[in-house]
Amino acid sequence: MEFTGGGRLEIRVTSADVGKRVSVRYVTGSGEAGGMFTDAVGVLTSWDDRVLLITRRTGEAVRIAESSLVAGKVVPAAPARRRGPSATFPELARATARAWEPVESEALGGWTLRASDGFTRRANSVLPLGDPGLPVAEALAYARQWYADRKLPAYVQAATGAEGTQELLCAELDRLGWRREVSAEVRIGALAPIGDLDADVSAVRLSRAFDETWLRRYRRFGEPGPAVRALLASGPSVWFASVAGPDGVPAAIGRCVVDGRWAGFMAVEVAPELRRRGLATSVMTALARRALDEGASAAWLQVEADNDGARALYDGMGFAPHHHYHHYRWAEA
Repeated sequence: MEFTGGGRLEIRVTSADVGKRVSVRYVTGSGEAGGMFTDAVGVLTSWDDRVLLITRRTGEAVRIAESSLVAGKVVPAAPARRRGPSATFPELARATARAWEPVESEALGGWTLRASDGFTRRANSVLPLGDPGLPVAEALAYARQWYADRKLPAYVQAATGAEGTQELLCAELDRLGWRREVSAEVRIGALAPIGDLDADVSAVRLSRAFDETWLRRYRRFGEPGPAVRALLASGPSVWFASVAGPDGVPAAIGRCVVDGRWAGFMAVEVAPELRRRGLATSVMTALARRALDEGASAAWLQVEADNDGARALYDGMGFAPHHHYHHYRWAEA
């Protein structure tokens, strides 16, 4: 917070700072005795009708009455990571998209409309990585019709929490009647330490293609149709891992897509009765070693915000959050 020469807090934020990262202190409650000071740091996404909207790194929107402000200032973008690889948001967003290519897509300016028979939100949502060439409201209306023509719900994938992410778009989606349905973290880390883990990889089988037994462990989305199979096989350099299990169903599986310096990890699943035995670590270590052989040096993965077990596993491997992404669904009347 900023202080004047007399030691008093000072407000150095105005409506002209919309779109910038700010830090503010405000009073909650009545503002009288018992009121509490609260801080908020994030992107100032609007300042209308004497109300500020600040979007935090996680995508949470905080509404603050102008009259409750005590102090505020513009602050630099979140500090650069001090360990692991560096990555810009556009670079990482494009790498993650290439690892999960939709069955059908259409460009709308810098936006990509993606459809894959409803299999996963990522493959059935708008990826807005530039200017759509239309006013946002018109572009969203076009997207709604595009998905309606395919008998699919309309989703937009937007990100928060890193330099160059889409806090302003998230606020506009909310204002226009889109509702955030699910959020996840994109985490990154150095690849070599994962490959160097002391894990038993002797039972891990790697293949360029998945088979029906691999799908039997992955089939949490129902009967795998053509879209499922096409998505799983998509990507620049794809590897599948499996550990044999009883009854012909693998005890553990995983998928890795190597794309230049990046190795993306997906579909890491372990039979419920065999968890906490190091199988997920073995799968990821084996895949990391293969990705290192192909020249990759950095790793990424996605984990839903409420998956505490996976988050703990990835913490131990050196993965750290880079940004959050959110799927907004059109709230039909």
